Amino acid sequence: MSATRSPDPTASETSAAAIIVSHGQPSDPDPAEVDLAEFAAMVANALPGWHVGSATLAREGALDAALTAAGPAPLIYPLFMTQGWFTGDNLKGRVSTTPGARVLAPLGVSPDLPVLAADHLRAVLARAGWQAGETRLFIAGHGSGRSPNSARDTRAFADALARLLPFRELRVGFVEEPPYLADQAFDLGEKSICLPFFAAKGGHVIDDIPDALNLAGFQGVRLDPIGCVPGVAALVARALRQARTPA
Repeated sequence: MSATRSPDPTASETSAAAIIVSHGQPSDPDPAEVDLAEFAAMVANALPGWHVGSATLAREGALDAALTAAGPAPLIYPLFMTQGWFTGDNLKGRVSTTPGARVLAPLGVSPDLPVLAADHLRAVLARAGWQAGETRLFIAGHGSGRSPNSARDTRAFADALARLLPFRELRVGFVEEPPYLADQAFDLGEKSICLPFFAAKGGHVIDDIPDALNLAGFQGVRLDPIGCVPGVAALVARALRQARTPA
């Protein structure tokens, strides 16, 4: 668990509190806790005067400690890619005893995320000397054998991104449901880019996606997950500020 208060508070932001929450890694929770704390510190730098904490659900007691440190009415930002059970019933239930706690929409459904991704991909294309119209994009998602939510939100992101940046072809594949990663990554050619639709470098990004790309003979550029792109912390900070500002 991490808590950071950024310097130079303004009068309107002095009592603001937020907690960045991610799933984490149940088998080894400490590294994900450290990474999330570093991310929360970047968010805090963009929010003068705010208390910004962090907690993974995988680390026992981390969320309870973060809620205690935050005080009343914290905003809870799920660093998740899917609007589903974890960011709905589960997380809302876990914060329900904290007065005024409010769970926001997760990163994966932010309308600003495709815009950020498009800017990032333009920079990738420029470095490679490629044009979007001659390049194929492969979005590697999680998927789920139990719920349609993960695939739904991954495809919504892909559709929004395609409207902003017209690639020659855009494919989506999943770890846990068809169409599977290796099937979709096959025969993409050298002018291709793989963008994982994940919030962090967890097991799927480290192991499953590279294994599938290798199996498919993928020859293109392999990017870090969208949640690790520079600018995501600023995106989260904007979402928190807007959520606290009365309409």
